[in-house]
Amino acid sequence: MGLSVNRTAIESIDAREILDNRLEPTLRVTVRTEGGAIGRADVPRGRSRGVHEAVDLRDGGDRYRGMGVRTAVENVEERIEPELRGHSVTDQAGIDSRLRELDGTADGSNLGGNTLTGVSLATLKAGANAHDLPVYRYLGGPAATELPIPLVDLIEGGELGASGLPFQEHQIIPTGAESFEEAIRMCAEVYYELGDRLTESHGEYALSVGDEGGYTPETMTDPRDAFDSMLGAIEACGYDDVFELGIDAAATHFYDSDERTYQLSDKKYTRGGMLDYYADLVDTYPLVSIEDPLEEDDFEGFSTLSERLDAQIVGDDLFVTNAERLRKGIDAGAGDALLCKINQVGTVSEAIDAVETARGDGYAIQVSERSGQTADTWLAEVAVGFRASQIKTGTTRSERTEQYNRLLEIEDECGGGYAAWPR
Repeated sequence: MGLSVNRTAIESIDAREILDNRLEPTLRVTVRTEGGAIGRADVPRGRSRGVHEAVDLRDGGDRYRGMGVRTAVENVEERIEPELRGHSVTDQAGIDSRLRELDGTADGSNLGGNTLTGVSLATLKAGANAHDLPVYRYLGGPAATELPIPLVDLIEGGELGASGLPFQEHQIIPTGAESFEEAIRMCAEVYYELGDRLTESHGEYALSVGDEGGYTPETMTDPRDAFDSMLGAIEACGYDDVFELGIDAAATHFYDSDERTYQLSDKKYTRGGMLDYYADLVDTYPLVSIEDPLEEDDFEGFSTLSERLDAQIVGDDLFVTNAERLRKGIDAGAGDALLCKINQVGTVSEAIDAVETARGDGYAIQVSERSGQTADTWLAEVAVGFRASQIKTGTTRSERTEQYNRLLEIEDECGGGYAAWPR
């Protein structure tokens, strides 16, 4: 017998202002059903944000330097809750559609993209709880049994860290591991070894970490030095056949739109110069994934790079988890992997649309954290539920390691396999 409508009907939705890992305010939304099911979700926030993302609604003023989310809390409780009360939490698409109708804008600027994300995610979790299922199984069904490959950000720069590096993330990727548990263990051991090596080469302050837990050696300015350091640690651990490398360049943030050039260290590059730069890195290092190598509207450049390089080209600011922008990229041959961040687009249903669009055209799916996270582990659940082959969730810091801990639990729960790297 199926669940009754009353058991899954929304009884109340409330919200509160909480703090993320950077001591900045964010939104926590709780959905309760008449049958007693509860879904609670925290909303992440990115420091490095694309211009095409859903609007992150903030209060302004002096309180928390304008970062408060009391307006978003009021929007949940006064404008959204009365409209959704009585709706079934199992109708995710219907609730997300209603949220969009209530907002009435393309970018979520009326109610706030963070407001929409909080309600949508809390609804997803309430639906899973109403069915007494973990979120990954409720979202992905019986096929959701594969654990994603982690892209672990060991050295940070750009917007995320106080190093001298222009790229945001320098990642190790355990493509040769045989299980998620083995992958995380090996990543941790390389992280320890890298810390020892950076202390010797760059001093103890190199062990300071960025927003996502990666090291931030202040005197390191060339990505090649980051790669060499990571490869040295990998070799010392005896894992040469396990790891490959990746980067999140986040190129929009060192792009000058007036001059149409990219500033790397003390040198300026045109688009063509950047293409040559990445080609040299791929030729020199086992670099298999490059995220946002060019500015966020350069579909043509992404296409050229995708054709030229034997490496995964990931669209983050380019696609912003938006199916419409992704379809434009697919038509242009731009990239071959989607970075999935639910709060970029607003709702779970819109993220599902982007994920299914990507999967239908052979694009890899990489579920990603934001720099502002909490200990809420819905990210790990969604990665398995979306059947994503990859996850990017940082390195150390408890809000990052909690995602890994949940993935380890999921691996035990479902006896899941380990994803294969797209070749």
